[in-house]
Amino acid sequence: MSIKDQITPVWNQMLGSLDGWLAKAEAHGQGDALMQASLTADMYPLAAQVRFVCNMPGEAMAKLGGIDFASADESPATLTEARARIAATRAAIDGWSKGTFVADDAPVALALPNGMAFDLTAQEYVRDWALAQFYFHIMAAYSILRKEGLEIGKIDYVPYMLKYRRQPASA
Repeated sequence: MSIKDQITPVWNQMLGSLDGWLAKAEAHGQGDALMQASLTADMYPLAAQVRFVCNMPGEAMAKLGGIDFASADESPATLTEARARIAATRAAIDGWSKGTFVADDAPVALALPNGMAFDLTAQEYVRDWALAQFYFHIMAAYSILRKEGLEIGKIDYVPYMLKYRRQPASA
């Protein structure tokens, strides 16, 4: 299975889950103040988690697909803005999934803002960084929403699994 076949569905499905959580928050009257909620004082709020999750596919595609991508520096201020950013990211992923990716063993350089740098293959970058960081920030967003009282659970986390659901045998 190619890197493209592994990573683009994950991004799209999990961003769809995040959008569903935010839609549920809107439907239950949890206002835009929710965007400033965080798990602890030293962690980023929900707005930043959404920004990170929406930036990560583009940052990875700059390395894996050679696209020009500039990460957003500002976090969405409202649930509506967050959902719009998610929709735009999902649309971009759809376009990127039609492009050409580097080979699994292509070299990828990763430099972090703290000065640390890493040399990986494309496959290692996807497995050890791009997906791990994406899931970290998705889970942080999920946890913030749960902490703030939104009633979401496993099926809200993986709603795309319902397409695989086995139907009970009829008697």
